[in-house]
Amino acid sequence: MEVDAVKRIGIIGVGEIGRAIVTGLCDGDDKSPEVFLSPRGAGTVAELSERFESVRVCADNQEVVDHSEMVIIAVSRQDRHEALAGLRVDGGKLVVNVMAGVGIDDLRQTLATDAPVVRAIPLPAVRERRSVTVTYPSHSAANSLFERLGGVLPAEDETAFNAFSALTGTLTTHYAYLATLTSWAIGHGIASDNADSYVRGLFQGVGRALGDQTRSLHQLAADHETPNGSNERIRTTWFTPANSEALDKALDDLLDGLEGQRDSGRR
Repeated sequence: MEVDAVKRIGIIGVGEIGRAIVTGLCDGDDKSPEVFLSPRGAGTVAELSERFESVRVCADNQEVVDHSEMVIIAVSRQDRHEALAGLRVDGGKLVVNVMAGVGIDDLRQTLATDAPVVRAIPLPAVRERRSVTVTYPSHSAANSLFERLGGVLPAEDETAFNAFSALTGTLTTHYAYLATLTSWAIGHGIASDNADSYVRGLFQGVGRALGDQTRSLHQLAADHETPNGSNERIRTTWFTPANSEALDKALDDLLDGLEGQRDSGRR
């Protein structure tokens, strides 16, 4: 499949990630592909089809597949068997699997297809074309799609892909950390709006600093500290070796779960 030939993309499962992909592909882009959506989630798909001229809502999932050259499977892992039951996907299609914990062999067996399958980890920021998406295996058409949505990082193998997938499980912990800082400030007499605004601004600045790839993450941390200063004090008293070890264990346990889901799908 030539990259430039992918003009028709189907999405089965239009939740947060499916919606973000559609928005990233179509918003403000007069060269957007035709996008065919499954009917599930009527409010979301209706809104997207009204908002973007190139988006169509199909009668069922088979119609999505039949109209598309590339089919993105974005249903939840636990719903996949019901959503994909009886679906016919011929070998000429490209299937992009964005379900966490569902391996290539598992999905190919569910679909009973010999079509090429690529796993991907798109994040909500693809709606703004600002998120790097990990893929496996590398495939020119899938790589082209995600380059358009902010960048692509092909993993070396499925084991590495699962490790990247585990890293995405830390996102809401970061938000909860910021929320905890805001709550602490409110508890010390700062108005809620002011606490929220300050914490957001503080860490938006951190986000911009992350764009400096000439410095490692360890170097960025060191550059934002002074000896015996406030940042060093919080880091060394709160983010202790024990906390670091607990985080490592949580990630290891999540990775074991992701790989276990993959392996159990093969049996």
